[in-house]
Amino acid sequence: MKIKLFISLVLSLFANSMFAQSPDARFSQFYAAPLQLNPALNGVFDGSFRIVANYRDQWASILDTDPYRTLAFSFDYRQRVFDGDYFAMGFDVLGDQAGITKLRNSRANANFSYLKKLVGGRGTNYGQYLIAGGQIGAGQSTIDYSDVWFTSQFDMSKEEVDFALDNLENINESSGMYLNINAGLMWYGVIDDDFSVYAGAAINHLNNPQFSFLDNQQHTMYEKWILHAGGQLPLGDAFSILPAAVYMIQGPSNSTTFGFNVRYSNNDRNELAVRAGAWMHLANELTTSTLNDAFIINGALEFEDYQFGFSYDINASSLKDATAGRGGFELSFIYIHPGKERRFRVKCPQF
Repeated sequence: MKIKLFISLVLSLFANSMFAQSPDARFSQFYAAPLQLNPALNGVFDGSFRIVANYRDQWASILDTDPYRTLAFSFDYRQRVFDGDYFAMGFDVLGDQAGITKLRNSRANANFSYLKKLVGGRGTNYGQYLIAGGQIGAGQSTIDYSDVWFTSQFDMSKEEVDFALDNLENINESSGMYLNINAGLMWYGVIDDDFSVYAGAAINHLNNPQFSFLDNQQHTMYEKWILHAGGQLPLGDAFSILPAAVYMIQGPSNSTTFGFNVRYSNNDRNELAVRAGAWMHLANELTTSTLNDAFIINGALEFEDYQFGFSYDINASSLKDATAGRGGFELSFIYIHPGKERRFRVKCPQF
């Protein structure tokens, strides 16, 4: 129990150091968390509106009841403005909690994007699009000291911790609200129902927001750059492969996730499809080398307008001895409301 408490506190303080720069969460199923990846993915779906929910739970093997937990939700809607062009609006919210100190990060964004048709005949669903998107929102971080103690709270006469004593720390329990602005671009081309490619880039924290738990100092968030690409390649009448990769860099930290899903579809009017895939996540160790952080396995079920996904991170970093390789799991849910009217008929890539 003491070992778990120690590891939990260390990881929480490490998270506190990281989040002093940016309260950003990362999903292994980045392809199933569009508005968390790139604002230009706002409105990129086959239908009239989309609902997405994501949940991540990590390090429960060593943090017991205080793992890292992330929950995200988004809604986006697309409206035709010209022949082949669309304007999309939406919003996303995210809540993240880390470790025994319950470092919580909350944020909410308004999303908007414009989808410009580049190539494709009048009335056709296929073609190429260039999308520009933006997010503007607010965030806040809080911390809870109720389950941790400081040296000043140790009563030497009783040889026990007295939480009633002042911890003599000048750390606030809230960072206060801050404004945040993100932007992104994306291009995609759809050749047919099972053949598409896409590439995008985004930058988060354009306005370099500042926040801190200390009254006398402010931390400026590093800008975060994101590059991602992928597609769908047919492997016959029923099978296709969906490779994808994402690279993120923020200050001295960077990470890369790449891999693929294999998709089987019954190609029926009431489509039923399944996916299975394998991914690798690489990250730098402080400011030195790049290491293999985790192997990721995943599966997904698609039924008509619904998609349910599951993934599990197998820890491969130096922490694997303590975790026995158990990293974290994720759940994803996507619902796309079909667009019956012609104004909603635009073919988008499979992600």
